Amino acid sequence: MQILQPASAPTSPLASPNLTSTTSTTFSLNVASCSSEATTSNNSSTNTASNSSPCLLLQHGEGTIDPNWQATKPSVRERNAAMFNNELMADVRFVVGNPGHTQCIPAHKYVLATGSSVFYAMFYGGLAEDKEEIEVPDVEPSAFLTLLKYLYCDEIHLEADTVLATLYVAKKYIVPHLARACVNYLETSLTAKNACLLLSQSRLFEEPDLMQRCWEVIDAQAEMALRSEGFVDIDMATLESVLSRETLNCKEMHLFEAALNWAGAECLRKEIDPTPENKRAVLNSALFLIRLPTMSLEDFANHAAQLGVLTPEETIDIFLHFTAHSKPNLSFPTRTRAGLKPQVCHRFQSCAYRSNQWRYRGRCDSIQFSVDKRIFVVGFGLYGSSNGAADYTVKIELKRLGRVLAEHNTKFFSDGSSNTFHVYFEHPIQVEPESYYTASAILDGVELSYFGQEGMSEAAVGAVTFQFQCSSESTNGTGVQGGQIPELIFYGPTQPPEDH
Repeated sequence: MQILQPASAPTSPLASPNLTSTTSTTFSLNVASCSSEATTSNNSSTNTASNSSPCLLLQHGEGTIDPNWQATKPSVRERNAAMFNNELMADVRFVVGNPGHTQCIPAHKYVLATGSSVFYAMFYGGLAEDKEEIEVPDVEPSAFLTLLKYLYCDEIHLEADTVLATLYVAKKYIVPHLARACVNYLETSLTAKNACLLLSQSRLFEEPDLMQRCWEVIDAQAEMALRSEGFVDIDMATLESVLSRETLNCKEMHLFEAALNWAGAECLRKEIDPTPENKRAVLNSALFLIRLPTMSLEDFANHAAQLGVLTPEETIDIFLHFTAHSKPNLSFPTRTRAGLKPQVCHRFQSCAYRSNQWRYRGRCDSIQFSVDKRIFVVGFGLYGSSNGAADYTVKIELKRLGRVLAEHNTKFFSDGSSNTFHVYFEHPIQVEPESYYTASAILDGVELSYFGQEGMSEAAVGAVTFQFQCSSESTNGTGVQGGQIPELIFYGPTQPPEDH
């Protein structure tokens, strides 16, 4: 049997290359996926045999390759890359994945040991075992191949569907650079839709930085995070952490509904009917982290009290808490959550008004801004009438690269002073660092208003620095130096206390 060398590195990390021989009478080694079914050849003239490893298939091959492949690869990296997922000179094989869904992956002990202390101990340590085949049932094959791709080729290719599995395998084999790349990827792709599930995973992986980023999103966009599909898949410890969180920015009714949705999914996981009684049973003590007495009386009476989860005694006691002078002792917390405190970026140093200045007529006031840290825009501060009290209607909008992220039509009352008047979006909008966003407002009302002057191109608020530049969408005169939209209201990191 003749084993020939490959002409080039494999192009796909998901399958080993076919190593073909120079004549029709020689054989080559081809990696086959381990499964409960035997692999057969479609060519009736192909002879197959098996050797000592169930991962290997001896297959008749045809074709020619260059036996002098090393000459075409001038660097160590290129030659190492040619060995990735390749049987050539492989001295260990991994059977990766759950039983029945495994994949056999060839490797080279030297390459693995130089990239991971775990592999070094496994192959060259004092208790090393000389195994030709190692089972890894707790790792996904695609994630294991991503690990090997990095060790062989210095390349990291991450995908949303497999990045958590890759983080797990990087932690398992102590490959910190790959683990850090996974965390960075998760942080940049973090949204309210996946924050709760990533929080659950980051707790398991002991990634405090990722946990902190998840909490920032969950606090600011709590309602969207609680309604995400992934929320029902978090573990009990994470659920309790969310329910006990002091800084969540949402109504208590939304927390109660989210907890019951989680309980319904947990009932299905336990293969029991999701009845109100069973939901209460699976929630157990977590139910008493929900601050039911802090709901509005309307929310409690029309929703929470009618879902069948509370006992009659609990329901009566909470009603008495709402209405009676002498309030009963409750098993539920009675203090309202603090929530998040909005911060305000002021971009003008003064304001003014002049006759026949700053009219609207349906035109757009707009400004571009960027930040150096992730924030969540809540709304804008606007100037009102300089000619006595007046009502305004306004359409506010936030865009990125021309795409509308959020818009809201609302009203505000101006008392005729130079104060700013705050208008809000329906939900906070996540704003990523180092990218420009466009804030716009179209006002309708008394045309003469105050306007800002002595504008700043850069302003720092807490731990966040804002950069401003003029917007081409501004058709009413607003720019960096002066105009409307004097304030951006946001949730974001605060300045850490200085060490003394």
